[in-house]
Parts: sequence; structure tokens; C-alpha cells
Amino acid sequence: MQNEEGQDIDLYIPRKCSATNRLITSKDHASVQVNVGHLDANGRYTGQFTTYALCGFVRAQGDGDSALDRLWQKKKAELRQ
Repeated sequence: MQNEEGQDIDLYIPRKCSATNRLITSKDHASVQVNVGHLDANGRYTGQFTTYALCGFVRAQGDGDSALDRLWQKKKAELRQ
């Protein structure tokens, strides 16, 4: 939905799980969004971060930690190229 100025004003924009690409519904209260900060060679925060969303299904299966680790390893490899 858009207003007169052409800006999107939707009340709810669904997110997707970063691990499974499932839609995270408004009733999925077990879902989490995690921001992982980027560090330089000295271990200092650079001001940049990557956001991951995990649905309740992944967390209920006990795969949240491994899914987040897999996603971060993939992103870290992309950042080094």
C-alpha cells in the first residue's frame, strides 16, 4: 500500500528465515533476529553488521546455532574476496 507521496506504508512486511527461506509469520513468536558485528584485524568493531533472521522452526529443531554458524562462515568468505 502506498500513500500520496508514493512511500510504502504497509503495516506488516514479512521477513524470511535466513537459513531456510521460510516466511516468518506475525504469529511466530519463537523467531529471532540477530545482528553480527564485523571486526577488523585488531578485533575492533568497524561499525558494520550483518542481520540474520531465524524462524521458530529452526530454533525448535535445535539447529539455530549451527545455522547461524553456517551462514556467518559463508558471509565471512564473501567479505574476504
